[in-house]
Amino acid sequence: MPNYWIFKSEPEVYSIDDIKRDQWTYWDGVRNYEARNFLRDKVKKGDIVLFYHSNCEEPGVYGICEVIKEGYPDFTQFDSSNKHFDPRSKKENPTWFMVDIKFLKKLKKPVTLEEMKKNSRLKNMRLIRKGNRLSILPITKEEYEEILKMSKS
Repeated sequence: MPNYWIFKSEPEVYSIDDIKRDQWTYWDGVRNYEARNFLRDKVKKGDIVLFYHSNCEEPGVYGICEVIKEGYPDFTQFDSSNKHFDPRSKKENPTWFMVDIKFLKKLKKPVTLEEMKKNSRLKNMRLIRKGNRLSILPITKEEYEEILKMSKS
């Protein structure tokens, strides 16, 4: 039984069209401890990811991906030329983790944040709660299925 997640990305940084072109990517650069814990401890191979565009004109869910590799040390934390470099992190005891995901499909109709906020079946979803700005969020199977239904209407 897979778990379900929302992974957020700014479309000008990495979009659903980018992963569709690439077919897979590593999900690097997460620098929040709670989101890191999800990547390190909870996100598992076979889990389903809703690909969410954030900080854009129409924030929302744009596609579906699948986790193909479980948490492993994010190599960008050790690269001093990378914007995600963390000088406090050590290779023998890494702070930050990432997973690999593969593209499954682009939604025919994106489901916007505004649409999700108006749907009473999604009222308890963490994404909608005030102050919840994590880039990785768990969702329930029911929330996932409701978003898929919304993408078809």
